[in-house]
Amino acid sequence: MAATTSAVVLAFLIPLLLLVRQLASDRASAAALQDSQQIALVASTGAQADQLASLIDGLTAGSGRRITIVLPDGTVVGEPLGKDPNLTAARRGSAFSRPFGEHLAQYVPAVTADGTLVVRTLVPDSELHKGVTAASVTITMLGLALMAGALLTADRLARSFSAPFHELADAADRMREGHLDLRVPEEGLPEAVAVGRALNRLAARVEELLVAERDAVADLSHRLRTPVTALRLDADGVHDAEIADRLRGHVEHLERTIDAIVADARRPIRAAVTVTCDAAAVVRERVVFWSALAEDQGRILSSDVPRRRVLAGIDAVELADVVDVLIDNVFAHTPDGVPFAVSVDEVPGKGVALTVSDAGPGLPSADVVERGASGGGGTGLGLDIARRAAAASRGSIELGRSPMGGARVRVLFGRPRG
Repeated sequence: MAATTSAVVLAFLIPLLLLVRQLASDRASAAALQDSQQIALVASTGAQADQLASLIDGLTAGSGRRITIVLPDGTVVGEPLGKDPNLTAARRGSAFSRPFGEHLAQYVPAVTADGTLVVRTLVPDSELHKGVTAASVTITMLGLALMAGALLTADRLARSFSAPFHELADAADRMREGHLDLRVPEEGLPEAVAVGRALNRLAARVEELLVAERDAVADLSHRLRTPVTALRLDADGVHDAEIADRLRGHVEHLERTIDAIVADARRPIRAAVTVTCDAAAVVRERVVFWSALAEDQGRILSSDVPRRRVLAGIDAVELADVVDVLIDNVFAHTPDGVPFAVSVDEVPGKGVALTVSDAGPGLPSADVVERGASGGGGTGLGLDIARRAAAASRGSIELGRSPMGGARVRVLFGRPRG
């Protein structure tokens, strides 16, 4: 729009500026010609030199023009003549104009009884271009105003066309963040309506597929409980105590894995509301829940959780699952009596950190999350759940050695969206 408007404005502006310049020049030339003809008429009637000089002074006062009269006998009245090669051509009886230095010279001859006299009028460039600058500035400003108005109109018109698509893009970003029940209004331009309708159908289909997937995983997990129960009964029937204990340990680990899968499958899909919770309250509630088992096993459970509200960008149910799997890993992979600690702290500019540390043997290596192994013969399912929960909230997970000498798992959850 800017290029088109500029081309149109320039197409009119340039010729108009040239026309203004030409009109100013023609106006000054016409005025000079009129004065020259008037003087020639008076001079041809036989007026005296002093009368002609007075007439010249009256006509040129304040105009900047310089008038010279060359009488038939060679007498010069008015401005000095100087060397002028055009005077001979003017004596032949033809009126014309020629550039003369920085002036435009008008030659008007008049035939008298004594011969031909010539009136020469010099018009300066300042008079030829008088008013051109002001007119050019006015026309240029008008052209710029027209361009600005055209661009403003084009911008408003373009925004009216593009606004529905910006709304569709925002809705797509929110759906990407998990707000799958969000629907965009199907209104406006036909193209925007078509895209909005397709986006709504896509969101509905994705939501259906996610629900179906979770139902399938949950159903599969429940089906596994029957053979696991059978394995436990078979393990109880083994007479060799060492083999029986080993089988029971494997069965218990398998049960914990299945329970984690079921819990993950039942985790609800995030709704359109902003995902957030009071991390301090959730962690305090889960610490109280696990403290009874810790007391039964002779473990010292230390907790450092703020009493105030600490908001994290994660669902409360999902955070409770993360706390459970991390504490369950401590019970599963450390001997009875090993102390452990749970803490929650705010990380300025990043979010909320949940840390679970123990005094056990520690993790075999720091890359167990990437490899899917959590140490102590585990499958890493609990750490994988924590990793995915942290990633969903734009956070991270760190593994290391705790001050107590055992494992330390620190999960950072991002701040609430919006």
